[in-house]
Amino acid sequence: MTTKLRLSLYCLAPAAILIVMISFLFFEITGHAQRSRQITQSQNPTNPKPRPTSTPAPRVRTDQPSKTKSQEQSIQSREETFRINSNLVAVPVSVTDASGQPVRNLTASDFLLDEEGKAQQVVSLGEPGKTPVEIALLFDVSGSVYERFEFEQQAASRFLKQVLKSGDAASIFSIGIRPKMIHPREFNVDKIVRSVMSMTPTKEPTAFFDSIVEAAHYLGNTSDSATRRVIIVISDGEDNRSDNYQLTDALRELQRTDCLFYSINPSGPSIRLNRISMRGQNGLVSLASVTGGAAFLPNKLEDLDAVFRQITAELQAQYLIGYYSSDERTDGGYRRIDVRVVKRADLRVRARKGYYAPKA
Repeated sequence: MTTKLRLSLYCLAPAAILIVMISFLFFEITGHAQRSRQITQSQNPTNPKPRPTSTPAPRVRTDQPSKTKSQEQSIQSREETFRINSNLVAVPVSVTDASGQPVRNLTASDFLLDEEGKAQQVVSLGEPGKTPVEIALLFDVSGSVYERFEFEQQAASRFLKQVLKSGDAASIFSIGIRPKMIHPREFNVDKIVRSVMSMTPTKEPTAFFDSIVEAAHYLGNTSDSATRRVIIVISDGEDNRSDNYQLTDALRELQRTDCLFYSINPSGPSIRLNRISMRGQNGLVSLASVTGGAAFLPNKLEDLDAVFRQITAELQAQYLIGYYSSDERTDGGYRRIDVRVVKRADLRVRARKGYYAPKA
């Protein structure tokens, strides 16, 4: 090796040693910093929940249910309430004595109610005549009642003013070539009466059963289940135009919607001379019988006010009883029921003949 090369190596050695020492220090410092961060992260997790600095956390009492448990109990309670309410059967009952006067002094224990022959435990759902009433009043505007229509309007208006109390409601329908709502559900008696008096007869054909079902569905959809749903019809019951429903359909839908049916046939006793008229009246009687209502055939038109007074007295003394059916099936099937007053065979009891169970 030459002298010149040896001198170059001696000059480079100190610089190489210095570079190695600087690299060593750099790696030491970097590793120390990484170890410090790892220790810090292990002691302080990412996104820690802030602790209150002023108010200490409340102590949890072990003898109280947790929030989650309380919520579960609330949900279970609501589910149980829905299950029970869906099984409640409400039954309006009219009771009269031998002279036809309403009887008002009965209690739930005076009634005996059977469903499909099995006795049920009866409860009262309100004082006689005090539970709210939802009335659908239907006027026949066809040619068969044209001459008597104005008198019917006036008598019906007087009836509404007498029967409707605070909390009661009424709707008005006409029976013509098709069902027609004249005034929707209304609590103001004066507005209802004005709608009644504004109607005019049309001499149209009569879609009687279509109109009955239309009114029943309307009451079922708009009124509360705790009310008494009442359909009152002024008509001879003769149908010559219904496209969708007939007598058997109307019987079914009235019971499905828990409606009482009352009819007033203004034609008088002369209907007995006409087979078609008698068939119409017999249909009215059937609709009233299965629902616990009544079908009236006044001797003369002037008796219309007396009939309305009788309906008013009945509604104002009507019982609303109920029971939780022992048959818990939700098959939508028909259940026959029978209501009578214990120890009072002299009283006349009218109530619905059955109901349709809820369908799952």
